[in-house]
Amino acid sequence: METKPITSKYKGKDGIDYIFEYHDVDSFEDLPKEKCKQAYGIAFHDDKFIIVNNIKKPWSYTPVGGSVEKGEHPDDALVREIQEESNMKVLEFKPIGYQKVIDTSGSEEPYYQLRYFCIVEPYGPFESDPAGKVTEVIECDPKNYKKYFDWGKIGDKIIERALEIKQSLK
Repeated sequence: METKPITSKYKGKDGIDYIFEYHDVDSFEDLPKEKCKQAYGIAFHDDKFIIVNNIKKPWSYTPVGGSVEKGEHPDDALVREIQEESNMKVLEFKPIGYQKVIDTSGSEEPYYQLRYFCIVEPYGPFESDPAGKVTEVIECDPKNYKKYFDWGKIGDKIIERALEIKQSLK
């Protein structure tokens, strides 16, 4: 199901320019697991989109997710990160797509950031993130996500695809 990539440029906090190439996919099986460094979920509880506030950047909201640990499968990282950052259980998940991250300085090999669609439910109220990075969990209307973060055309495509998958489950 791979489609033509959406490309954007990004200047990292280290001053390095990156190129993001986003691809819609139905499976991550063809990606080298050792180069899959992030797993983020476009997670829904009922009809609300789950986002978190990251203390590293106050008032910086993102979907739930994080780094894939060495030796960890990206699917397992997704489930772990959602539980740690939101105290929610992943009931179902499917690939949305991935970003290939290219460091234009050449100091780092290209790697992948995976994006998943998820259905979640709370274990209980959010109290804290074990890493201490997340301070707040918000359930927002997916139509209003840009109030909290804006990932440009790539983000629009990721949210659009997540909503398509969600609709297909009804």
